[in-house]
Amino acid sequence: MRGLGPLLGKGPLVADGGTGTSLVERGVSLGECFEWRNLTDPDLVATVHQAFVDAGARLVETNTFGANRFKLARHGLADRVAELNRAGVELGRVTGAPVAGSVGPLGVYLAPYGRVQPAEAFATYAEQIAALAEAGADLIAIETQTDLTEAEQALAAARDTCDLPVLVSMTFTRDDRILLGATAAHVGERLAAAGADAIGVNCSQGPAQVLRLIETLRSVVGEVPLVARPNAGGPAAVGGRLLYPATPEYFAEYARALAAAGVRLVGGCCGTGPAHIAAMGQALAGAAGSKRADAPVVDVLPPARSDPGMGTGTEPTRFAAALHAGRLAIAVEMDPPRSASPARLLAGAETLADAGADVITVADSPMARMRMSPWGACRLIQEHVGVETVLHFPTRGRNILRIQGDLLATHTLGIRNVFVCMGDPTSIGDHPEAASNIDVAPSALIALISRCFNAGVDQGGASIGEATSFLTGCALNLAAPDLERECRVLRRKIEAGADFALTQPVYDRAVLHDFRAAYEVEHGPLTLPLLVGVLPLVSARHAEFLHNEVPGVDIPAALRDRIRRAADRAAAEGARIATDLALALARDAAGLYLMPPFDRYGLAAEIVDAVRAVQPTPTIRH
Repeated sequence: MRGLGPLLGKGPLVADGGTGTSLVERGVSLGECFEWRNLTDPDLVATVHQAFVDAGARLVETNTFGANRFKLARHGLADRVAELNRAGVELGRVTGAPVAGSVGPLGVYLAPYGRVQPAEAFATYAEQIAALAEAGADLIAIETQTDLTEAEQALAAARDTCDLPVLVSMTFTRDDRILLGATAAHVGERLAAAGADAIGVNCSQGPAQVLRLIETLRSVVGEVPLVARPNAGGPAAVGGRLLYPATPEYFAEYARALAAAGVRLVGGCCGTGPAHIAAMGQALAGAAGSKRADAPVVDVLPPARSDPGMGTGTEPTRFAAALHAGRLAIAVEMDPPRSASPARLLAGAETLADAGADVITVADSPMARMRMSPWGACRLIQEHVGVETVLHFPTRGRNILRIQGDLLATHTLGIRNVFVCMGDPTSIGDHPEAASNIDVAPSALIALISRCFNAGVDQGGASIGEATSFLTGCALNLAAPDLERECRVLRRKIEAGADFALTQPVYDRAVLHDFRAAYEVEHGPLTLPLLVGVLPLVSARHAEFLHNEVPGVDIPAALRDRIRRAADRAAAEGARIATDLALALARDAAGLYLMPPFDRYGLAAEIVDAVRAVQPTPTIRH
């Protein structure tokens, strides 16, 4: 049998959700072999499948994602490939729904990036797929692939081993490329040429990205059916668990949009449960389609000019002086460029400085994507624009030797405001194989700077010659799920010597009051200067994305409704909301931390203008 027509019918087929995360929710450890449960706890696996079918899924994927020889060998189960895959199909068939044999990546790098040759990958996939086909799978789902060459070997193995329809689904990093760099258009062209019966996207960063990628695939794959199975947003680690923020209602909206974009098979991946699948099925049954809002348009910035550089003395920075004097401080975040050209960076910094920003904060490889060194960007801004910068200084990926060397170089370059944070894990970026070690926690790094370097010695107590004069900031989540823990961590950072804090974006002034109250109960009045995050919304889609897919961001329903009602005036309405919020927060905080969306520095400058025009006298000033 070839082709998916008999399964897909006339409308989108609703598949199941995240089998692996559903097992974890039922007590299975992340470190164990999920596929082993097909033999040791079949009732548990069957319960997961049945829950999805009861919710409306009309296709279930087997619990065989990692049931290949390479991955099973890590658990001493390399000789159980056929047995585990057969059991997986049998458990899926109990539901009465069609069964897709799940085939995940091998978990090894193929040559030239690794030592596994394509022929060996072909044989390994053929072994697993043969077992799935012989057990009675209705189709083969090659999914979550990160290497196009590996995906092609899996597809070729399926073609050589069975006569079942084969869908191939890739996962993409935050920059809309697969791990090894190929774009969605290139992926679609290659897989269509290789003869995949369906092509799609699964896992990745959530529904918004998957829809964007599907639209690109649609333009290159011709009549090949499309598959979309997104994660439930970006995961957040809370209490030792990974939590996914996207709600069933959010998935329902995207189900309609995906169907309108031409998707024929829709379901979920990590973090999606029966409630998500039920909502998607109901949405598809009740609406013909949905249209996504246009992507935001980035402002065109004027050319930069060159201004005198800044000194490297040991006097307090202007930012420190503003905080000490109790004057409202405004910081604006910028990302360093992905190229050697600083023109756009400098133009944006000039726009913000002219509006009255005190400092420009420069992120270090945000979202773990390759970018220009942030201290190079800081130096360029200080030299050519004449405004101070705050360097984001993550602990992740740096050993203690490099940390100290980087601090010396930073101070020598005249960059003396630093923001200590953990940093985005390399696993989510475009180079997940990069080192992600952590030698010191943020609080320990703050102590190293304030107690050692600012005292003229290194970690071991040896002299570094002249003492540094860093102003050191820390990260803070005012709306953390566990406020008691967040307060406790902040207390450690303050005791280590933190001079100020930058918070995640908030959309309700009460969040700041609630956090202060919670902190005071355990630790007394909070005297650390807080620069509270403000991230303007530019569309209803933007608001829903932040609320559902970005951990730690909670946008009240009233604000999301307000943006939605604004329709094509959403960006202007978002600017008004951000300005009103900034003015309100300015009465209670030491400063504001503006985060321009989509590099809209002109929008941030307008908010700075509005705040500077009023300059409210804060009732709380630290």
